[in-house]
Amino acid sequence: MSGCILRARAVVKRVPVAEGELTILDGIDLAVDTGAQVAVVGESGSGKTTLLSILAGLDLPTSGDVWLDGDEITAMDEEQRARVRARCVGFVFQTFQLIDSLTALENVMLPLELRGQRQAREVALGFLERVGLGARTTHYPRHLSGGEQQRVAIARAFASGPKVLFADEPTGNLDAATGGKIADLVFELNRETGATLMLVTHDTALAGRCAEVITLEAGRMKLPREPAP
Repeated sequence: MSGCILRARAVVKRVPVAEGELTILDGIDLAVDTGAQVAVVGESGSGKTTLLSILAGLDLPTSGDVWLDGDEITAMDEEQRARVRARCVGFVFQTFQLIDSLTALENVMLPLELRGQRQAREVALGFLERVGLGARTTHYPRHLSGGEQQRVAIARAFASGPKVLFADEPTGNLDAATGGKIADLVFELNRETGATLMLVTHDTALAGRCAEVITLEAGRMKLPREPAP
């Protein structure tokens, strides 16, 4: 690992509600080294997904700053943040986020084509083979199981060669056996590519596979307890 690829300083996120304002994140400071594997855990409503969205440049904080791969994304407009995401970010979501009208191959090819990458088809085919779907490339999402759809999403995420992979509950919609296989695949590809992994999960066993675990509690980072004297 060399250097810090992701950094947040004093990140606050508030949203308006009927009673006034709801604070979702309250003063988050963190730094993530290149190649690190970091899990973000906490109860529902603790701010995990909001934090991931802000770190990835999908959302903006109410206040605070975020740097991603050397760029201060909180100082950018949406078009500029989109360019940063296209350059260095991959996503795996709980709900797969595949396009129903595209085949497995077309779903993996699309972000590559949008980036103008040459040989997008060959790259996409290679990653579908890598995730065990070489025989399912022409199938549409509705013809794939949940585990197969998540494999397509993983192939899509890694095919673009991301520097940072953001995974939001990647096994949340899968049964335990399938979820275990998907987790194995994410960590295997992560090790092979050297990408930095930011993982949101309720699964303590999945979180335990990461070298670092960040716990959120009511929008704040919960510090580890001091050992008893």
